[in-house]
Amino acid sequence: MAELHQKIVGYDLWYLKLPVTSRRDHGIGSVAGTCEVVVLRLTSEDGTEGFGEASPWSVFTGTPEATYAALDRYLRPLVIGARVGDRAAIMQQAMHAVAHCTEAKASLETALIDLAGRISGVPVWSLLGGRCRDAIPLSCSIANPDFSQDIELLARLREDGVRIVKLKTGFKDHAFDIMRLEHIAQNFPEFSVRVDYNQGLEIEEAPNRVRDVAGFKPDFIEQPVRSHHYGMMAKLRQMFDVPLLADESVFGPEDMERAAREGICDGVSVKIMKSGGLTRGQTVARIAAAHGLTSYGGDMFEAGLAHLAGTHMIAATPEITLGCEFYQASYFLREDILEDPFQISKGQVVVPTGPGLGGRPDISKLNRYAVATAVAA
Repeated sequence: MAELHQKIVGYDLWYLKLPVTSRRDHGIGSVAGTCEVVVLRLTSEDGTEGFGEASPWSVFTGTPEATYAALDRYLRPLVIGARVGDRAAIMQQAMHAVAHCTEAKASLETALIDLAGRISGVPVWSLLGGRCRDAIPLSCSIANPDFSQDIELLARLREDGVRIVKLKTGFKDHAFDIMRLEHIAQNFPEFSVRVDYNQGLEIEEAPNRVRDVAGFKPDFIEQPVRSHHYGMMAKLRQMFDVPLLADESVFGPEDMERAAREGICDGVSVKIMKSGGLTRGQTVARIAAAHGLTSYGGDMFEAGLAHLAGTHMIAATPEITLGCEFYQASYFLREDILEDPFQISKGQVVVPTGPGLGGRPDISKLNRYAVATAVAA
């Protein structure tokens, strides 16, 4: 495709603070008031635009300030003047241009592949190997410290046809976690329930508390202890019949190899913000599958643009079999940044079929919520 030989001539950034509907507590931290994302726009010589979103969290992947700086100072020089079709070479350089900053690299690859898809007139999933599914089951996290508000959310999810929820645990006392599990079991029996500690337990308390939670037979229990406690993860995995999943313990393919080798989990949360891009996320899932482990599509505190990227990745990755968590645009943000709503139907995320990501941000919203920009006049 000759069009992919054209150069990238535009590189613009928006650092956004997006208002949210409620507080959300996880084992390692909280989000309230706003969540912070960075949006990247690339422009080719013919004026075509591609977009990507970086969704960092300071206690997990990094700070938005670092993400913005990585994109603006260290990754920009790799992109301006490069050819649209040289995505693999650009991303290889990006890996070494700045350490960590996986969210920045994820947004860069997303924008590059969105741009290539729009120029070529094909969806992103077609550039990632082809589509293996048309829709993805949606899971919504229950994480409000005011459980009465989450009961209202559960009722709304029931009406909307969502049938998977993930209870965030370990941020309050153990009795609170058990009370919520009992309430959901009694009042919302149609939901499949997953449990996620987000590293919220100390190693000395983990065995007893996880044993109690395992008694409710959730689909899986995710990351009970700190990411570096591989030994305790392996021990917990052997103690209970409920599958144990890794999240913070596995960022990229390198971590997945070690996790499989040391037997710390039965599955993994695949997030493009952790892995550093869509193709590395696919690699994580494929390594997991090669070792007989499952995968699901996790996310950070994202807007709809990042959801679209994750949707295309899962659509092209048959190894990711446990659904996705792309709920924030519809159930957490006061207003999403996309021009058109992120598509969910009957509890399933709909895989887009249009060129590129199949959606784009509303520039007026980017300008409204921006606290910093690097946008050419």
